[in-house]
Amino acid sequence: MSHPVWLGLDLGTQSARALAVSASGAILASASRPLTSHRDGARHEQDPREWWRALATACREALAGLTGQPIGGLALCATSGTVLLVDSAGDPISAGLMYDDSRAVDDARRANEAGAAVWDSLGYRMQPAWALPKLLWLLREHDERVQDARLAHQVDFVTRRLVGHDVPTDSSHALKSGYDLLHDAWPHEVMTELGVPSGLLPDVVRSGARLGTVGRAATEATGIPEGTPVIAGMTDGCAAQLATGALSPGSWSSVLGTTLALKGVTCELIRDPLGAVYSHRSPDGGWLPGGASSVGAGVLSTRFEGRDLQALERRAAEREPAGVLAYPLVSSGERFPFVAPEAEGFVLGEPDDESEHYAALLQGVAYVERLCFDHLDRLGAPTDGQLSLTGGATRSRYWCQLRADVLGRAVRLPEQAEAALGMAVLAASEGRSCSEVAARMVGVREVIEPRPDRDGRFAEPYVRFVDELERRGWLDPGVAEHARARAAR
Repeated sequence: MSHPVWLGLDLGTQSARALAVSASGAILASASRPLTSHRDGARHEQDPREWWRALATACREALAGLTGQPIGGLALCATSGTVLLVDSAGDPISAGLMYDDSRAVDDARRANEAGAAVWDSLGYRMQPAWALPKLLWLLREHDERVQDARLAHQVDFVTRRLVGHDVPTDSSHALKSGYDLLHDAWPHEVMTELGVPSGLLPDVVRSGARLGTVGRAATEATGIPEGTPVIAGMTDGCAAQLATGALSPGSWSSVLGTTLALKGVTCELIRDPLGAVYSHRSPDGGWLPGGASSVGAGVLSTRFEGRDLQALERRAAEREPAGVLAYPLVSSGERFPFVAPEAEGFVLGEPDDESEHYAALLQGVAYVERLCFDHLDRLGAPTDGQLSLTGGATRSRYWCQLRADVLGRAVRLPEQAEAALGMAVLAASEGRSCSEVAARMVGVREVIEPRPDRDGRFAEPYVRFVDELERRGWLDPGVAEHARARAAR
């Protein structure tokens, strides 16, 4: 008999992706389809129906070349905190409010007041871009449909169509909706105080549990064989972490795509009184602390649309450090390493030319990444294990080298650095240890060491960067002081 193929599915910001993977981690087939976003200031929406159409098309294309190979199972990841309201049939009542939609500022305040004790026990606070504040916003906007409505995360909208009936959500995607991971339950008293009907909330299972099997209608739409097991997935940041094999305590995965997300592994829950760090549950037990920043590679395509980015990068490599400082935020609001809904991107100084501007943006993302680790270190999280880089930005070896230099530590580049692979690993882990399965399926392409001649070169501009964030009132003074102290070592 043929060995089973594992299918990893990923709903990102810009595309839906399907990846067919062997038990040894070899990529057998892949395909993706673009997704369209609608942005207006703090608002960021997508059409949920497009998620299904794009993913179904990507699945059909990826599986078209696989003949006679059984699909052992599939798992799906999606953007963290993306939610919508659906009716009893699973059809959308609202648009999909995306992971960085930050319109629900007042609702986040309400959620933090009502659930302070619960959020404190879990070590975070609700942020405007998180799912629970957005749910409260949606309930006001669609109050005439509340009796029929149910909360659906981006992943739920698709898994329901794969299975053919309502299915539970997973605890990873439910975290930002207020699910209590310590007690494996919704905090119903908090939800009642906030006016959230109990019947609106989905059932929840741990990531890695079986949700059901692919139904006939989904088979016709996607080409995935009927009866294929559908495994409860994780958010895209967690999925990318599985794809790195970084599953031992002290190991970290840094995902740099449109935005930046860090995920690590700890034995104990890390609590952040400032609310920037939150922890998922590992499929193997333990905790996956981390956070998601709003900075990332998206700033490059926004500021330099239609330009030759590789040529800009070559010239930027000559500007180390750049003569100006940049905080490369595309839209308003920051989530990690600090929470500041009012934060805006900035450039200190006037770049000599676009090459210097480009260099400042690359370095600015690296400074934010370094500040994330300084904040985690202050909280007591172990950060000295292996660091793996994933996400679309790893296509730029120079940027990976720059990040290693700014961080002052070696970085690992996995052979297949994408969230869909992490979901293939999770699908293959049903009834088994996820870390053991990942050890067989995940390979390392390269290890990049920091360049000795760059030692200390970025310390002074990094401290100025930290000072400016503190001066603007966005960065906590205690975090700033800790970052400065570490830079002085």
